[in-house]
Amino acid sequence: MYVKKDYSKLVGMEGFSEKALTAHFALYEGYVKNTNRILEELGEYKSDTIQYAELKRRLGWEFDGMRLHEYYFSALGGNGEISQDGALYKMLAEQFGSFENWKADFVATAKMRGIGWSALYQDVESGKLINFWINEHNEGHPAGANLILNLDVFEHAYIFDYGTDRSGYIDAYMKNLDWVAVEKRLK
Repeated sequence: MYVKKDYSKLVGMEGFSEKALTAHFALYEGYVKNTNRILEELGEYKSDTIQYAELKRRLGWEFDGMRLHEYYFSALGGNGEISQDGALYKMLAEQFGSFENWKADFVATAKMRGIGWSALYQDVESGKLINFWINEHNEGHPAGANLILNLDVFEHAYIFDYGTDRSGYIDAYMKNLDWVAVEKRLK
């Protein structure tokens, strides 16, 4: 059984209202509850039934929604400054030509029209870092890759505080990153 993690320490973070964070935490809690419910219900159906098939399909959405939010929240609460001596900074600068080039690409990905996630992945086989767009929770994840950083750009993440100003939200997100926590995700 999965247990909801507590991210209440993020309340008071600059650029994120308590109302917005509380609503976002509640959404995340729903993913945890639905993941557990689906896993329990799967045992009630034979594998050749429509109910089983639909629960299996839905599991990807709920589980990924849960896990993506955990990565998202656990990367926040910092001062947004990355150590230039760190391995992640050096890899981003080397592979993208500069840290600023990586950031510009990550932000441009987040600003694309549509709902989803901007995500930095590390190809575990080659070590290469690549920014991806994840359209839905369960679509667009690169096979064999390790999630390093993800930015939620579904409207629920910013509409309370920024209306339709996605750019303002993205700026606030980048200013609150905890790069020490993010760098620990490198393989």
